[in-house]
Amino acid sequence: MVRVVTAANLLKAGAGGGGGLLVLSSSAPSPSPSPWIPSRLRLLAFQNRNFHIASLKLGTFFFSRSSTRTSSRPRPRPRGITFCTANDDDAAASAAAAASVAAAPASSSSSSSIKDAADMLDIRVGRILKAWRHEEADSLYVEEVDVGESEPRIICSGLVKYIPLHQLQDTKVVVLANLKPRNMRGVKSFGMLLAASDASHEKVELLLPPQDSVPGERIWFGSQLQQQDQPPPPPPPPAAPNQIQKKKIWELVQPHLKTDYSCIATLGEYSMQTSAGVVLCTSLKNANIS
Repeated sequence: MVRVVTAANLLKAGAGGGGGLLVLSSSAPSPSPSPWIPSRLRLLAFQNRNFHIASLKLGTFFFSRSSTRTSSRPRPRPRGITFCTANDDDAAASAAAAASVAAAPASSSSSSSIKDAADMLDIRVGRILKAWRHEEADSLYVEEVDVGESEPRIICSGLVKYIPLHQLQDTKVVVLANLKPRNMRGVKSFGMLLAASDASHEKVELLLPPQDSVPGERIWFGSQLQQQDQPPPPPPPPAAPNQIQKKKIWELVQPHLKTDYSCIATLGEYSMQTSAGVVLCTSLKNANIS
């Protein structure tokens, strides 16, 4: 059954339908009193589980009513039948513009919140003083790592399958330092080494800070232009390990950490930086970081 609905009915359906709105432009004035609809827009064509486009003919959009109910009783003819015609290019352009405007604030807000969350992480330059195989876990190394504190930290890393032991000795690394300690098969681990991996997780490379960076220096996310022109403002103090765990800060930030086409570690538009330069990996491009 073909049913054509008015703009008002479509707006009512849109309030609770959970579907998408296709904006169709027309020079005719809007029949709707709603203040957010420009006068050049005549109709909002709503598409969800109840309405879908049945046919397009001579610029006229028909909407058919779909329902899971079965009934032989004829439906009454709807009042206020309105046909909406529009140029296809204008309709598409209006729909794209509306979608862009609606999506832009959400995207910007999301990016800002992820950056704020990343600033709560205590990511530091570290240097592995000594590394050995875990006695109780074949896949784990145990490392003593200098992170600028009075004593080196003990950190366990599942890198046995990916990195030879001799490559870890006296190597500068990137350490996530404000995680709650974890018991790793009888050895308490006080942090995590950050590494890049390909999509299949068959190749893994440690993130490498610049050779001139100093163990204990906090790593931040900023633009490379900012680094060249002037030193960035200091990041806010890192959150306590309990807060990182409770608010799942690492789980929020980690999916957005990648290497770019130059193997530089990034968070969206921001690069991972030290006062001596950017953090990168050896060869993995567009790789995940964890």
